[in-house]
Amino acid sequence: MTIRFAAAALSAGLFALPATAQDTDIAFALDWRFEGPSAPYFLAIDNGYFAEQGLNVEVTAGEGSLDAIPKVATGNFPIGFADINSLIRFLDQNPGAPVTAVMMIYDSPPFSIVGRVSQGISGIEDLEGSVLGAPPPDGAWAQFPILAEVNDIDVSTITVEPVGFPTREPMLAEGNVDAVTGFNFSSYLSLARLGVPEDDITTILFSDHGVALYGNAIIVNTDFAAANPEVVTGFLTAVAQGVQAAIDDPAAGAAAVIARNPAGDAELEQRRLELALDANIVTPWVLENGLGGIDADRMATALEQVSMVYDFQTEPDASLYFTDAYLPPAEARMVTE
Repeated sequence: MTIRFAAAALSAGLFALPATAQDTDIAFALDWRFEGPSAPYFLAIDNGYFAEQGLNVEVTAGEGSLDAIPKVATGNFPIGFADINSLIRFLDQNPGAPVTAVMMIYDSPPFSIVGRVSQGISGIEDLEGSVLGAPPPDGAWAQFPILAEVNDIDVSTITVEPVGFPTREPMLAEGNVDAVTGFNFSSYLSLARLGVPEDDITTILFSDHGVALYGNAIIVNTDFAAANPEVVTGFLTAVAQGVQAAIDDPAAGAAAVIARNPAGDAELEQRRLELALDANIVTPWVLENGLGGIDADRMATALEQVSMVYDFQTEPDASLYFTDAYLPPAEARMVTE
């Protein structure tokens, strides 16, 4: 569905800030629940990194990788966290919508197929003829056609079972589906928590099978960013500090999450955080170049792959979807293991 944006709704008054930087309130829309991978944002709050930038940040949970995009585009939230591939399609379908990515967080996307060996899924070659559970709003499911195209998977042989996020892993644990789409750090551990032996779980990462896509990024409302560039840069600076804090002390990161989600399991969320850091955030490219940027050649390849399965209405252009204009200097974004 195309979202129409009224000029009046995007007036400067919508994003009016208090007179002093210390009073700047920022509503930040996450993609998902308060789990391990959200630890950097909570550590940035608890350790005072946002406060040092004059920001008072309130984090709101989301309902999937696409969830934050319309929230930010319509101005309900100035800053969010979302899948850049979904953002690319959104902007193609809603040209001129005031939203763009400004800091890549998942340099290696967490898109994966998680299956069970006992259900016949040991590798990507076993997907044909299987039953695949896929939540319609899931970011991995949205990119599955690219995985299939790049690897010559005959999707006509796959039975796709639409499932809800709460029932995805239980259905796999019960054997009602053979595999599910999801994020490597979520579905794997959720399945193990349900009692499935870890040696019975197969994780098929899209990035290990020829998919060049990026993953989730910090996104901003461009009207807000243009009016408040120092606020956006300050936010990103604090996020980089939060990521390093999570690397240095994952247990503290998990504790920060559990403080907001008391029903969670600290050990489970620490493992989830460590999986995200190791596989998705702290990649060799990030260690060399710093957190937050993108490689132009890789992005060009990613756009070519998107075009394999999606008909762009206009010529794809990376500058429409990502800008490094608000990133802090590279030295402020370097992370160490």
